[in-house]
Amino acid sequence: MIRMLVADDDHLVRLALTDILGDAPGITVAAEASDGAEAVELARAHRIDVALMDIRMPRMDGIAATAQLRRLPQPPDVVVLTTFDLDQYVYDALAAGASGFLLKDSEPAEIIRAVRVVAEGQAMLHPTAARRLIDRYHRTTTRNTPDARSRIERLTPRETEVLALLADGASNAEIANTLSMRESTVKAHVSRILATLEVTNRVQAALCARDAGVPGT
Repeated sequence: MIRMLVADDDHLVRLALTDILGDAPGITVAAEASDGAEAVELARAHRIDVALMDIRMPRMDGIAATAQLRRLPQPPDVVVLTTFDLDQYVYDALAAGASGFLLKDSEPAEIIRAVRVVAEGQAMLHPTAARRLIDRYHRTTTRNTPDARSRIERLTPRETEVLALLADGASNAEIANTLSMRESTVKAHVSRILATLEVTNRVQAALCARDAGVPGT
């Protein structure tokens, strides 16, 4: 059972999301928050697997809340909600540790799919949208190329191949098909890549790959 936390300062939006998720098999809404600070408090009090997080909220916004959630001893995965798919705030939330983003007008089935994908340890970023988002905003931020390259150099050649495909938005299944590997092997490679690069999710690994100039990214 995937235990959810829904955080949104709009009561009607929160109610709609709770209804959508509550009706989905294998998902239960364990907590609801009206702002980021309350979301962090509830995540400390309850076991939460995935947090669906609005960005613009009072007291503590979704970006700061995401960073705090990801620092918990058992951090939940976070999917941020936004009105604009290329909002600077979305990029900041992904850099803070969110595993993906959704538009607030997403279809219910898409929201449910996002929760399940993220709960499995993958990023919920459509490849085209992911590339557009990272390309647009990453070049406006300070790049630490030497540090990124030094971390990339710790990877094996095979792990570097996996990273390049991951950074292009490929799923584990797509990477397995491209490199003629088992999906379980890809998952093991991804886990080692995240640990070696000292990042918490696939999006941050993609940013590191782009900083380092990994071919194909």
